[in-house]
Amino acid sequence: MTALHPAPEEALEQAPEQAPEAAAAEAGAPRPPSLRRNRDFVLLWVGAGATALGARVSSIAYPLLVIWATGSASAAGLVGFAAALPNLVVQLHAGALVDRWDRRRLMILCDLGCLLSAAAVGASVYSGHVWIPLLMAAAFVQGSLAIFYRLAERAAVRHVVPGEQLPAAMAGNEARGQAAGLLGLPAGSVLYTLARSAPFLFSAVAHTVSLVSLLLIRKNFQDERTQAPGNLRAELAEGLSWTWKQRFLRWGMLLIAGSNLLFQGLSLALIVVVNEAGGSAAAIGVITAVSGTGGMFGALTGTFWMRRVSLRGLLIGGAVGWAVLMPLVALTGNPVLLGLVFLAAAMIGSVTNVAGGVYQVGITPDRLQGRVGGAMGLIGSGAASLGMLGGGFALEAFGATHTVYGIAAAMAALALLSLLLPHADYPESLRRSAAPAAATDPEAK
Repeated sequence: MTALHPAPEEALEQAPEQAPEAAAAEAGAPRPPSLRRNRDFVLLWVGAGATALGARVSSIAYPLLVIWATGSASAAGLVGFAAALPNLVVQLHAGALVDRWDRRRLMILCDLGCLLSAAAVGASVYSGHVWIPLLMAAAFVQGSLAIFYRLAERAAVRHVVPGEQLPAAMAGNEARGQAAGLLGLPAGSVLYTLARSAPFLFSAVAHTVSLVSLLLIRKNFQDERTQAPGNLRAELAEGLSWTWKQRFLRWGMLLIAGSNLLFQGLSLALIVVVNEAGGSAAAIGVITAVSGTGGMFGALTGTFWMRRVSLRGLLIGGAVGWAVLMPLVALTGNPVLLGLVFLAAAMIGSVTNVAGGVYQVGITPDRLQGRVGGAMGLIGSGAASLGMLGGGFALEAFGATHTVYGIAAAMAALALLSLLLPHADYPESLRRSAAPAAATDPEAK
């Protein structure tokens, strides 16, 4: 769950020139075709959706495989740590390379790498071997390639849709991601109950679908580069500097980093709670299916909240909401009730993701898209790699109930700190562009 909140006065100074399509729309020119009729956007949307679905299926399969095969929460924490570690060590360099390399070609290579690693795990598990080092290596590779893919895909959106359709496109992308979770997480649980290797083999097939869709896209995913790449270290520093100068973005992302860390531990605690209550892997699927509806609702109403609540208000409200919801996980092992708790948490996260994604893509110059996305990923999600690791050891040392209450107390402290955030709001130009897109495009509804 991420959020992007640059201060408006700084963001306006950095905002790119108005897209020609947006200028034409303001001049009274006919609106462009619906996003559903935009061939390249549909292919990109479907391909990224397949990638997300495959990643969701395998992501839930890893902890299920380790906990049900070995009974070790600490081993599950190690595998989860390996999957989340790229957020800490890969983000910055991935962003710089996304700005340097051909983004479409890079996404194709990412799909190939994920396909091969998922197939390797599936073949190993099918043969009856559950090797923690192999699972850790595969999870790290898939997590790393997913970062490259995500940064490239987010930067590519503005090149396949007109400027005035960007809010609707980003809302559609967030809904796609939530749908992948809604379908992928329970599907991963069900596939695991059928055969331990099935989720990983399914993931390999999903990446194949994404690969084919990328090969069919015609448009370029970046502006023409007029300058040769410079010093990589200097480019990394430029991306960090641009991001860090946005005052509200800086402090808001630090707050989100803390909440992401806590949610990693809470997600692992959820599996242990269900397991201790006598539930099965399928029960985890029920919980994720219920929570996924909240994510979908949040994504589809994202532009609604953007027009009515400031960035600061969304972030504070989200932190307070999460602080109220987290301790409820320790009070029940009922999958439906736990699903409702995670439903509300997912809705909050989706609204924040839509608002942040639209804003970041809209104001960041194309040459900095990858680096700014990588910098924000490092700040917002880098610490999350420690959440799964710490959560696994805390669960073994203190038990599920005490661990959940500890996580909830830390979230309450973050919610109090969020009240100190400086004021920030969307630039007026972005607010105007979001309103007609949400009102007229069916994808935004």
